Amino acid sequence: QVQLVESGGGLVQAGGSLRLSCTASGSVFNTHAMRWYRQAPGKQRELVAVVTSRDTTNYAYSVKGRFTIFRENGKNTVYLQMNSLKFEDTGVYYCNTGLVNQYWGQGTQVTVSS
Repeated sequence: QVQLVESGGGLVQAGGSLRLSCTASGSVFNTHAMRWYRQAPGKQRELVAVVTSRDTTNYAYSVKGRFTIFRENGKNTVYLQMNSLKFEDTGVYYCNTGLVNQYWGQGTQVTVSS
């Protein structure tokens, strides 16, 4: 069984930075892609960033150049460094992994004040 635990959310002013962390238990971390999703109030959950097991990354267009996803395999942890935050980045951020079975963290709230 895989468990994902996120941390690092909070309230920040527009233009500020936050770093989210997601620590995984279980045996999938080193072999699976890790993803960050977010869900804004009244909107569908959207993929924000992904890092593969080979450290290839991909980003949603809206965050490209501002967010960085990276993983620390020795700590079973994936991070999302968020810079130049905008009001529209507000939402609950979820860590995700898996192929056939999908695993989700509990989510961490990010609120950007304008």
